[in-house]
Amino acid sequence: MLAYLLRRLLLVVPTFLGITLVIFAITRFVPGGPVERMLAQSQFMEEGSAQTQSFQDNSSLDEYQLEELKAFYGLDKPVMEAYWEWLNRLLVLDFGESTRYYEPVLDMIIERLPVSMFYGGMTFLIAYLVSIPLGYYKAVKHNTAFDNASSVLIFVGYALPGYVVGILLLSVFSFHLDWFPMGGFTSDDFDDLESKGEMIKDVLWHAVLPLICYIIGDFATLTITMKNNLMENLSADYIRTAIAKGLPFKDAVRKHAMQNSLIPLASHFGNSLLFFLTGSFLIEVVFNIDGIGLLGYEAIMERDYPVVMAIVALNAAMLLVGNIVSDICVALVDPRVRFGE
Repeated sequence: MLAYLLRRLLLVVPTFLGITLVIFAITRFVPGGPVERMLAQSQFMEEGSAQTQSFQDNSSLDEYQLEELKAFYGLDKPVMEAYWEWLNRLLVLDFGESTRYYEPVLDMIIERLPVSMFYGGMTFLIAYLVSIPLGYYKAVKHNTAFDNASSVLIFVGYALPGYVVGILLLSVFSFHLDWFPMGGFTSDDFDDLESKGEMIKDVLWHAVLPLICYIIGDFATLTITMKNNLMENLSADYIRTAIAKGLPFKDAVRKHAMQNSLIPLASHFGNSLLFFLTGSFLIEVVFNIDGIGLLGYEAIMERDYPVVMAIVALNAAMLLVGNIVSDICVALVDPRVRFGE
């Protein structure tokens, strides 16, 4: 097990370098970078109307001033040289400065991290705590009215993207019925609330609709996975043999079939770590939640490349670590696994 983990950790470094290098190169070749964006905004303000033509050719700035701007944004160096400098800064957690807000990227991420971790943690807990018992009950009550009705709802939820569900929920429960707020993480008067209880209630009131959108995809996948694997194990020879020898059905399910059915869910466990940091870009946009997802979406739209690279680096690191965590969880659940043999 230790040898396997060491090999996986060694593979993390080249994989991380490959992911970040590809994205870094893309940011350099995609048109509409921070220099072009600044020139576009400057010309828009001067003329009072939007322009769709090339601003670099029609700009009042000469070539020397343009080169100074590129040097200011760090765009005057070859890709590999610039990537090497970015990588060296990354080792000391220096993600650079935002080209849009002119603030340290690390400070911007830390400021929004609690919001994303709240939604990530709640999504993780609710999805697993509900989907495992529900999948168990659906397997035991297969082909009953409850199983059929819940399957329809689960498949509908799985087919609909989270942001589409978010728009629907906002239209019905926020705009028409006015049961929930239109978005945001807290109310405008959150700081004026007198007690901790009122603050918690306000946060949870704002979190109901976004959490439904976060949970719906993972919830459907985990529930169906749990049900299908439990049914497969219930039809296995070892379960039938145990029941034939006098073991009660519930004990056979709980002591034997249940553990084997958790193995696929354990392999999915580590991938859920992504929700603790980044959440969902489009869900945060729909509900105007000022988390890392919304920050990443705005950075992509505004070509704020230091923020984009910081979020890509966090995503890549969490994904690679999550894969290792998934393997460890499988080993803990399945004693048959012997890594490295």
